Amino acid sequence: MTTPGVSAPPAPTDWTSCPACGWLLYRRRLERDLHVCPECDAHLRLGARARIDQLVDPESFAETVFPEREGDPLGFTDLRAYPDRLQDAAHRSGESEAVVVGVATIGGTPVVLAVMDFGFLGGSMGVEVGRRVSGAAELALERCLPLLAVCASGGARMQEGVFSLFQMARVSEAFGRLREAGLFSVCVLTDPTYGGVSASFATLASVLVGERGAHVGFAGPRVVQETIRAELPSDFQTAEFLLAHGLVDRVESRAELRPLLVRLLALHAPDRPRGEVDEEPDPTAPDVTPPPDSDPWDVVQRARVVDRPTTSDYLHTAFDDFVELHGDRAFGDDPALIGGVASIGGHSVVVLGHEKGHSVRERVAHEFGMPHPEGYRKAMRLLGHAEVHGLPVVTLVDTPGAHPGPEAEEHGQSHAIAEIIMRSSRLRVPVVSVVTGEGGSGGALALCTSDRLLVLENAYLSVISPEGCAAILWRTATAAPTAARAMRLGAAHLYRSGIATSVVAEPPGGAHTDPAEAARLLRAAVRRELDELAGQDVDALLAARSRRFSRIDVDDGRPVRALQPVLPVER
Repeated sequence: MTTPGVSAPPAPTDWTSCPACGWLLYRRRLERDLHVCPECDAHLRLGARARIDQLVDPESFAETVFPEREGDPLGFTDLRAYPDRLQDAAHRSGESEAVVVGVATIGGTPVVLAVMDFGFLGGSMGVEVGRRVSGAAELALERCLPLLAVCASGGARMQEGVFSLFQMARVSEAFGRLREAGLFSVCVLTDPTYGGVSASFATLASVLVGERGAHVGFAGPRVVQETIRAELPSDFQTAEFLLAHGLVDRVESRAELRPLLVRLLALHAPDRPRGEVDEEPDPTAPDVTPPPDSDPWDVVQRARVVDRPTTSDYLHTAFDDFVELHGDRAFGDDPALIGGVASIGGHSVVVLGHEKGHSVRERVAHEFGMPHPEGYRKAMRLLGHAEVHGLPVVTLVDTPGAHPGPEAEEHGQSHAIAEIIMRSSRLRVPVVSVVTGEGGSGGALALCTSDRLLVLENAYLSVISPEGCAAILWRTATAAPTAARAMRLGAAHLYRSGIATSVVAEPPGGAHTDPAEAARLLRAAVRRELDELAGQDVDALLAARSRRFSRIDVDDGRPVRALQPVLPVER
């Protein structure tokens, strides 16, 4: 009997245990928590249908049905005939194969989905999985829609032999056509994603997102240990391990996946309308005449003020939205150079910028804004992302220079800088650069190769630091003020010489005195440039960029142009 008004305790079948920590979990609460253990945060595995229900708008999913085909190319038999294994897998999972394909909306944006189900033969990729994943890519191409793939796989399907192996080429070619067409794609890597899936389409999307705690790799840890007989790190092949090594863009909890996808899809929408906020250009942004009598050493000092706004500050104040993307997809993620996709005044853009931080702890963590080669290679990867998806690029420059340490040299610092300068000089989308503080040597120039070069009133570009110049030529770093004046550091010289196309005003006393006003002025200047460059023919854009660089010269020591008010700039 039960006491009136008191619910009966749930039946034993309403409970399950967490496979990670063993904690006893009430199934209904587990469902409300998206099958994430509240005790240890383990993300339990989900079937394809549950994944779809969590990610898409309610009742928006329409499945694509593929005609049945013969699924036993080898007539394979081990302890059981392969067709019997397929039939049993279908019965256990409720699916006809290890991937479900269809069309849905996420945050109102139509998208093609290919969602894998580990419950069907470990999500292994055979001929039918390859056919369905490549079919999803073809559907995306046909309808000009983004593609979302949710991956969960143990690898290739042994029972289909070399036919299974070549599905890696099949799906990779399909994703290559997506990239050529400029269509956006996201792969969500869930636990586990291994073998032929991880070495093909799972790592070929525009953006790679690892679910928290997921294990992702080529060979499984047991195979690795038995092959090389080495102790593996405790976090080996986790999503967090991949993020630290620059191999995925982000790691998200299950609850954060859908909101992230909504933002990414909106930022990459090909027909994204102009934003409703601040629709018209800001009419109050003043023209500025760089003071010709500003002492270059004073400019250097103001550019280095610790409280001066950083790239992160501007991303949160001058831009409407920003989704950071991490890693060079090869070695690491450099915190000295951050980048991702953002929106500003109705424009979706790729943003790159040096990040210094403010406190001592932050500055050490960000290497004082001095990128390693992996930082520049991350930037180069994001330039490619911008070009594929037709997004303008905005760069924010504030660095003493590229990192000078031995590791940077070992990893090819000069090569990384040279490659990004060449890449950005021929990039087939507009590039707007803003020097917001220090602009030291080639480390700064790597993000200054652009169609428009804006310089804040108290910022500068220099071939070498004043201290370095003084140490070489005056044999003492104390001559840095003299060196700064000799090199004519500051916005006035950059504009007079034709190197800077505009000078952006700062609040009285410098950007650090009123960061909100500094952000408003920067936003207005960047929006003007993006509005002006929007819709330009690619060939005309590249030709104008080439002419701009070829005209950076001196004329018998005289300035290339006279100093004039510069916002807006007459070109």
